[in-house]
Order: sequence, then structure tokens, then C-alpha cells
Amino acid sequence: MSKLYLVPTPIGNLEDITFRALRILREVDLILAEDTRTSGKLLRHYDIDKKVFAHHQFNEHKTVENIVRQISGGQTLALITDAGTPGISDPGFLLVRSCILAGITVECLPGATAFVPALVNSGFPCDRFVFEGFLPHKKGRQTRLKELALQPYTFILYESPFRLVKTLEQLAEFLGAERRACVSRELTKIYEENRRAALPELAAWYLAHPPKGEIVIVVEGASGSSTEGNEPDTEEE
Repeated sequence: MSKLYLVPTPIGNLEDITFRALRILREVDLILAEDTRTSGKLLRHYDIDKKVFAHHQFNEHKTVENIVRQISGGQTLALITDAGTPGISDPGFLLVRSCILAGITVECLPGATAFVPALVNSGFPCDRFVFEGFLPHKKGRQTRLKELALQPYTFILYESPFRLVKTLEQLAEFLGAERRACVSRELTKIYEENRRAALPELAAWYLAHPPKGEIVIVVEGASGSSTEGNEPDTEEE
């Protein structure tokens, strides 16, 4: 039966892909990729010789109808992005919604995504959290920062290395200089870095040490407790 598969791909280390994901990529009729050049490296690494079609934020509104027709016509397709799970701050939502409305089966495989390891190794409570993704660049940015200042739970942002310092400075301005955060950079790669400190300290560090690579910012909630609900087990043996 034809369907659409959403297949997570490694966020850095090419070993972080499941056996099932590799099998699906070998079996489908066509692979939709955010960037065919980036995905080509992964596919070549695993000797997957499959036709790849570009599907990204700049063409998805034009191509989605044709893709739905292909699947409805009997083909099985897989959607992958440059890294991580499709639909998480990446193309995917529009196609998934269109397939569901057309009665097409959609199946999302479990797998890599950047915010989960960043959240868990931040040391902040992760029993409840808010994934914010990328902040608005201009319109609505200050409004969102004011809302996040009152957020009681740990929250997660994605950011580019070029805007990291500005974002950390703005977070310190709206949330306060005492609020702590963890900046995770180059997750799963050789130079992975997880730096934990108050927001102004982090801003100063990255101003002096311009970062590279993909970045996740995890910020403690307004409660200010980084241990509540996550107390270590102190039971003696």
C-alpha cells in the first residue's frame, strides 16, 4: 500500500540512523529531500541508490499537490531533511497535512532530533518543557520574549551561530541576568560543546569566541529551579 514515510536523519554523526530507516529509504519509490546535495552524502555513505527530488520551504507549496498525486497513484515516498526529524523546524507539516486530507497513510519513524539530547544534558527539569524553535527575526520577537520571561517550564530555542550572541543578550534583557541557560553546539559531532552559565556570561563567552555549527539553547523556566522534580537518587545501598 502506498504511503508517505517521514524518516529522521542524523544531526551530525552518520551512525545515528536506525536499521529501519535505512531499509525504508532503500524500499521507497522516491525520496524527497530538503537539500539533495546534503542528503546525497548520507545516501552514498549507506550505498542507497534511489531517485531524489528536492522538497524544501521555497518550493513545497508548488510541489505538494503533485507529490500527493504520486502517492495516491500508488507510489511510496520518504521525506527526509538535512538533519533530524522532518517537520521539526523543517519542511514537513504542509505535506503531512495534505496527505492526511487526501486519505493517504502517513508514518513517522522515531529517530534523531537535536532538541532532545540538548534538553536532557542541560541539567534543567525536563519532565515538562516547551519547544519554541526559532524566534521571530523581527515582527513579534519582543512580544514572544516577554511571554517566555513568564514561562515556568524549561524552554528550547534553535538559533544560528550568527545570531546567537544577540539572542542571548536579548534573553538576558527580558528574562533577567540571573537566568541560566545551556548552549549546545555541534551535537553528536567531534567538537560537541554544552556550555552552561547565566545568560550574560554565555553572551560574553560567545562574543569572544564566535561559534560555528548548529545551535540549541535550553533556558531554565521562570521558577529558577534547575533541580525541582529531578532530585538525584541518594538512597544508600
